[in-house]
Amino acid sequence: MATVNVFEQYFSADAEFNGVPRHGAKVMLIATSEEGNIRYEAEVTFFPHSDEEDFAVSYDAYFSKVLYEAKGRRSKKREEALMQEFQQHIDELAQEANGTIYWEKPLREARRG
Repeated sequence: MATVNVFEQYFSADAEFNGVPRHGAKVMLIATSEEGNIRYEAEVTFFPHSDEEDFAVSYDAYFSKVLYEAKGRRSKKREEALMQEFQQHIDELAQEANGTIYWEKPLREARRG
């Protein structure tokens, strides 16, 4: 099984889980290929981000959604199409978790793989 972070970025956020305020969110588009199949997932995890140096990601506030799963392999064209709707999918996950992501307030530059 091969897993690749197609896209990853940290943003300012607002949520509370297990009694702990969360001020950051890590959003990801993950591609997993295994035995001739490909799966893409949108993932978000909210973390405390209690100061400018705090990027300790906790996984007790982790949410994901499968966006695509079929026979095949990675496709740049498919990944670009998924990125067009990525923010909407992440916002849906955040809303279901009673959280908010501030897209206009990135905490780090985006990384693409």
